[in-house]
Amino acid sequence: MSPPLPNLETFPALRDWQRKALVKYLRKRSPDFMAVATPGAGKTTFALRIAAELLNDGSIDAVTVVCPTEHLKTQWATAAARVGIQLDPSFRNSDVHSARDFHGAVLTYAQVGMAPAVHRRRTMTRNTLVILDEIHHAGDSRSWGDGVKQAFDQAERRLMLTGTPFRSDENPIPFVDYERGQDGLQRSRSDSVYGYSDALRDGVVRPVIFLAYSGETRWRTNAGDELAARLGEPMTKDLIAQAWRTALDHRGDWMPQVLRAADARLSRLRSHGISDAGGLIIASDQQTARAYAKLIEEVSGEKAVVVLSDDQGASDRIAQFAASEQRWMVAVRMVSEGVDIPRLAVGVYATSASTPLYFAQAIGRFVRTRRPGETATVFVPSVPHLLGLASEMERQRDHILGAPKDPDGLDDTLLERAQREEKAEGELEKQFEALSSIAELDQVIYDGASFGTGARTGSAEEEEYLGLPGLLTPDQVSTLLTKRQSDQIAAQKRAARTVPASDAVPAPREAPLSAGERRVVLRRQLNTLVAAHHHRTNLPHGKIHAELRRLCGGPPSAQATIEQLEERIATIQTM
Repeated sequence: MSPPLPNLETFPALRDWQRKALVKYLRKRSPDFMAVATPGAGKTTFALRIAAELLNDGSIDAVTVVCPTEHLKTQWATAAARVGIQLDPSFRNSDVHSARDFHGAVLTYAQVGMAPAVHRRRTMTRNTLVILDEIHHAGDSRSWGDGVKQAFDQAERRLMLTGTPFRSDENPIPFVDYERGQDGLQRSRSDSVYGYSDALRDGVVRPVIFLAYSGETRWRTNAGDELAARLGEPMTKDLIAQAWRTALDHRGDWMPQVLRAADARLSRLRSHGISDAGGLIIASDQQTARAYAKLIEEVSGEKAVVVLSDDQGASDRIAQFAASEQRWMVAVRMVSEGVDIPRLAVGVYATSASTPLYFAQAIGRFVRTRRPGETATVFVPSVPHLLGLASEMERQRDHILGAPKDPDGLDDTLLERAQREEKAEGELEKQFEALSSIAELDQVIYDGASFGTGARTGSAEEEEYLGLPGLLTPDQVSTLLTKRQSDQIAAQKRAARTVPASDAVPAPREAPLSAGERRVVLRRQLNTLVAAHHHRTNLPHGKIHAELRRLCGGPPSAQATIEQLEERIATIQTM
């Protein structure tokens, strides 16, 4: 016996973007529709409403959902059941046909790639809507892409969903339309786009505050040479990678110091407005994840939940953590995209994965909002590429075919390694030995702007930022960060004035500033000028920084060179 049709009268109310996209979908009535929406915006609800509409008007008889992971199969089936659509999350390729008491099934891309003929037969037997969740995964490998195309090219309807930037490789994604621009490159075309900046304005997602930590690192190469570098300073790619890896080593002081700061931030949120706030530490591999779990237990006094993708019961642990009030979870890739834990409010990005895709997936775990005013805080290493990604959260990226490769070499190969080769420490482990590391708060990034002048861990200056209220509107976040920075600068000036003359160390001439110190001074000066311009014009800080980037070129201020910062200072002084 077929299950009853979903009742549209009892369906949850749609958000503005969902309603507009639904109207556009129903008007278009074409086989394919692509919806791009930021994580936390409600893509699942949107897709299920379309499924309910088409089931009720007789356009389709069945629904197939394809998603990246086994855990998401259960999550999709649970969400669908709440609105009266029964999907089988346990369907196996050997079953051949879905049971009659389901409207359809939930599959993984890997499952479809292994037996596309099975799913082609299922699709052709009944008029089927295929929902391709996080469609960029269909480009992960030729077998997945070819399998999806073979299985579903005869579907009655196809709905493609994605919430993160597309891949940097040139594998065309099945059923996605590409348009050739004036530069000759083909770019993916979306039917509905709802970005992070739109969702933040509408109160659909939380503001995310990034706390970037630098610090001194020391390591020994395989040739026996000892090297030292300050994380966040201009360096070659190899030195950045080794300093970054040294900082993330659980045996140094950098990670314990950052975890203490993160736990202090979590305590602040739990005691001031978000009583069940949870934290997530994202690790590079399984061995490191277990080590981080021990560190955070020592810091917080509470055992952390460890989630590893090849462990039995990983999905159950995620669900239990989501429904509990436990403080911390440590994961490698199980909690990367699509996993819904709305109470996550503090993150530690302790992985070497650096692609825009992976970073967006990870930060997407913290943006889901439950009530107005909730904020999220993510702790990141002060690595130029990561700072740039943090400053450009609102940027919408399309999948581009034929584009030159990113000169910094940061492509999706790193994502593949981070997601699929979790057990290995990697070749870098053999190339050097981490000796020591310490952490210092370098800067705070919000809405494309950089705040703060640096602070030692455990200092009163760091506490000023860790103690930010957890319930703030986006405008209040900018205002408060500007005030914190002004207070920090004023305190430093007062301290300099009150140093007794006898304590001053005479010097024939002032020592030149290091490159890192010059960047801090210039960032401080630029932020002060931006704040002054904000008070004159009432323009948001982020828009002022964006305009300076448009006029002068270059990356966000958190990532900018000394010359770029100097040019922006000169430009804003004329605005």
